[in-house]
Amino acid sequence: MFIIPPLLWAGNYIVGRAIRDDVPPVTLTLARWAVALLVIMPFAWSHIRRDFRRYRQYAGRIIAVSLSGVAAFSLLVYFGLHHTSGTNALLLNSCVPVLIMLFSAIFFGNRLTGKQLSGLLISCGGVLTIIFKGDPRGVLQLAFSSGDLMLLCAMASFALYTLWLRKIPADINRMGLLGVQVIITLIAVFPLWIGQSHADVAANWNRTTFSAVLFLGIFPSFLSYLLYGRCVEAIGAARAGLSIHLIPVFGVTLSLIFLGEPLHLFHLAGIFTILAGVGLANMKAAG
Repeated sequence: MFIIPPLLWAGNYIVGRAIRDDVPPVTLTLARWAVALLVIMPFAWSHIRRDFRRYRQYAGRIIAVSLSGVAAFSLLVYFGLHHTSGTNALLLNSCVPVLIMLFSAIFFGNRLTGKQLSGLLISCGGVLTIIFKGDPRGVLQLAFSSGDLMLLCAMASFALYTLWLRKIPADINRMGLLGVQVIITLIAVFPLWIGQSHADVAANWNRTTFSAVLFLGIFPSFLSYLLYGRCVEAIGAARAGLSIHLIPVFGVTLSLIFLGEPLHLFHLAGIFTILAGVGLANMKAAG
């Protein structure tokens, strides 16, 4: 449950980057989750019927996790991959545990220790190193890449998803919950797809793009989200969020092999700084 989701999510970035010029972001999001729904429903339908009253009881939270961690996250990632490299996208994933701790303090009243605050600041330095490509003049000039900013917003959405998911009672079946999240996502994305169709932004469907959407719908969508949800339930949001650090490990290797993207010194400096900050923030006090 801890290792498989980040491996498959790394594949999501590689595939999304590879077909970015053939399938527009909104179409890719809609198609991906439509495939996921077809896969999920045979397993989820009985649980959805059983837990329907519970969904109404926690409707606000369920809508929140659906729009943040599924709809917004997918859209922001695929739009971001049009404007930045897959390597940048993968490395920025490592700020998710930092954002989880930060949002826990801001929205849920969890107090940050001195080590956690120091770790957050160090990790932010690593994020800025990646965004500005190791050039400190970028900070002064505010020369942000639109793709990197979209991906940073995507990571914030996923951090909120992780925290809100923990607030949904464990007696609500996670398979049925995932099916409901996908339905809400498709309802939210469909009007955007209609608007995109009117703008004459068409997808180039062929064997490669069709296979890519099938992969995205089955593995990073169905299997990864199901296992991640159970991981959050089993070990908590903060510890489950640490699995995000494995995405760059898997993903950068895959991007070097399949996309031919170079690995620069600022990438290594940024990821090392982020990991050092997160390690400090999660270090237990001695004694």
